[in-house]
Amino acid sequence: MRMLVVEDDEVTASQIVGGLSQAGHSVDVIADGRDGLVLGIQEEYDLIILDRMLPGLDGLSVAKSLRSSQIACPILFLTALSSINDRVQGLDVGGDDYLVKPFAISELLARVNALARRPPMRAEDDVLRAGDLELNTATRSVTRQTSRIDLLPREFALLEVLLRNKGRVVTRTMLLESVWGLRFEPKTSVIETHISRLRAKVDRAPFSPLIRTVRGSGYCVDSGE
Repeated sequence: MRMLVVEDDEVTASQIVGGLSQAGHSVDVIADGRDGLVLGIQEEYDLIILDRMLPGLDGLSVAKSLRSSQIACPILFLTALSSINDRVQGLDVGGDDYLVKPFAISELLARVNALARRPPMRAEDDVLRAGDLELNTATRSVTRQTSRIDLLPREFALLEVLLRNKGRVVTRTMLLESVWGLRFEPKTSVIETHISRLRAKVDRAPFSPLIRTVRGSGYCVDSGE
């Protein structure tokens, strides 16, 4: 795969490049966030490895701008910030996974391989519907009837998972893994908070509610029919 590494620490960047190159990947390295953003938009990469703390432009802003520019390749955050909220922030702006420093190159390669195994979106799955709600994964747009609904990246991902499982209960565990990339239960109300925000936009009056809480189990989007 062709990858972009945006990391200002020379030792860390050298270790990453060495490990990825040995695994057969092609790697470009940049130390400045603003330059990394420009390169990420101009070039085509299969994966971007992005440090949180960067000169020029911080990693969160880089990721947010990449997603706003319709750059859909996976983003793996590197961070020395280990709290759950810090990790969730990175995932909320469009990151796909995170790795806390210091890390072993073997773990980095494992996460890179896991992101590479994610199946590409099929063309027939571009538009997902439930009643008068429509989500277009190609244009990153959401509408109800003729009204456009503006969602943040993590809200969009959350709604997409619910729509792909329309009529079925999606558990907290499924949402944490699919939307936040977390394989454990954090002691936060991150899911409830995002569901509440999503409902305020998608199920607002005069629209009929589509997102349903299944007490003790998870959430479900009804067909709306």
